[in-house]
Amino acid sequence: MAEPTEKKRIMVVVAHPDDPEFGCAGTVAKWAVQGHDVRYVMITSGDKGTHDPEMTPERIANLREREQEAAAKELGVRRVEFLHHPDGVLEANLSLRRELVLVLRKYQPDTVLTIDPWRHYQLHPDHRAAGVATIDAVISARERLIFPEQLTNGVKPCRVSEVLLFWTDSPDYWVDISDSIERRIAALRKHVSQVGGRADLEERIRQWAQKMGEPQGLAYAEAFKRLVF
Repeated sequence: MAEPTEKKRIMVVVAHPDDPEFGCAGTVAKWAVQGHDVRYVMITSGDKGTHDPEMTPERIANLREREQEAAAKELGVRRVEFLHHPDGVLEANLSLRRELVLVLRKYQPDTVLTIDPWRHYQLHPDHRAAGVATIDAVISARERLIFPEQLTNGVKPCRVSEVLLFWTDSPDYWVDISDSIERRIAALRKHVSQVGGRADLEERIRQWAQKMGEPQGLAYAEAFKRLVF
């Protein structure tokens, strides 16, 4: 449960807007306050995330991008990058891996956070695809002979030190978010199109964080599977 001391570059790679706020925003807020450089990469813009029959994919995507930027600002995230893949049909293919490798090589993160694709009965195909593609990209990004055409104009291979997987069934790394849970809840509320009508939102987030923290003697925590390279 040791946490970073020296200033680090941290990248969160997910499928949709609101994935970080539901999965790891307490950790993001805590690390941002400590001075770490945290950035988001959204593979899709959530363009299928609505039950409104009058809403178009373009309109909901624009709305959700604005909501995500507002949530990121609440947490202290320095930048949000949208890759604009279609929502709901994401695939962990070679094209996506190549795209993520270039993002990693340009930013050079020390730590990457993403969704655990091996969670038992992880039913959402986009979540599985995002996790697999991100982990594959982490491995590929360090090899200079994989996608060598990217290594121009100062772009170099990237060796990530660790990956933290959230929404996991096999946690072995916990972050105390007792001082940042309020910011996590505030950030999640920025996603009005997704959670605007949920009166029990704060209670559910607190209960979830309490459940994660209690075995570790923490009031509130977020849990991860940690892969060290």
